[in-house]
Amino acid sequence: MLNRSNLIYEYDGSFEGLLCCVFESYEKKEIPSDIALIDEHQVSFFPTKKILTDAKKSNRVLISIPKKIGNSALEFIQYSFLTCLPKKELYILMFLHMGYSFGPSVMNMLSNDVVNTLFKAVKHLKNESHLLKGFVRFSSFNGGLAAEIEPQNYVLPLLKQHFCERYPEENFLIYDKNHSMLLLYEPYKASIIPIENMEFNEPNEEEKHFRKLWKLYYNTVEIEGRHNPKCRMTHMPKRYWKYLTEFK
Repeated sequence: MLNRSNLIYEYDGSFEGLLCCVFESYEKKEIPSDIALIDEHQVSFFPTKKILTDAKKSNRVLISIPKKIGNSALEFIQYSFLTCLPKKELYILMFLHMGYSFGPSVMNMLSNDVVNTLFKAVKHLKNESHLLKGFVRFSSFNGGLAAEIEPQNYVLPLLKQHFCERYPEENFLIYDKNHSMLLLYEPYKASIIPIENMEFNEPNEEEKHFRKLWKLYYNTVEIEGRHNPKCRMTHMPKRYWKYLTEFK
């Protein structure tokens, strides 16, 4: 029997670290009141416990998920971990507790608050990554292409395959300013790395010329009589406009 605890688990922010929190929860037969990044949670009267990342423990949990809950559940929590959902770690832990009890059927328990909350968060993640596949605007940068985005969710792992397949012979990068992460690609080799405060050069004359051509094309194809700002904002949310060349 698992007991609710006033403990706050602290972990390193990695997916493996979160799986170690799940391991700890089962080993100690307790459910923490929260799971926070080490030294980043708000001041609280509740005691804290630092959960160290252990590859053996995380791997045991990782292997158990598809065995006991199904492959779709493993993919689901991996996506959940990329979302911007507040307290996502605690939701994932509680979801796994349910999954170990109910098995694969947990994926259909949408009336449950934990399952429903995670499903909504994953849907938001996938919708945002889908929109950004069309909203990313590249510019010339140091002999390659570069783009900057500010997504709410951590979408670079979902964008990686799309853009690597779309530009297989190019050198390009996509900088996620909100999460301080960089998708870096050179032909047939891609990586996602942490980076702080990346600065982009001012566009050269050639780049300015192509930006003007793109704006001209965008304005030319519009049918004036069908101009509908509200519809445009529905399909192209305003928070993405900052990095859209046609709106600069």
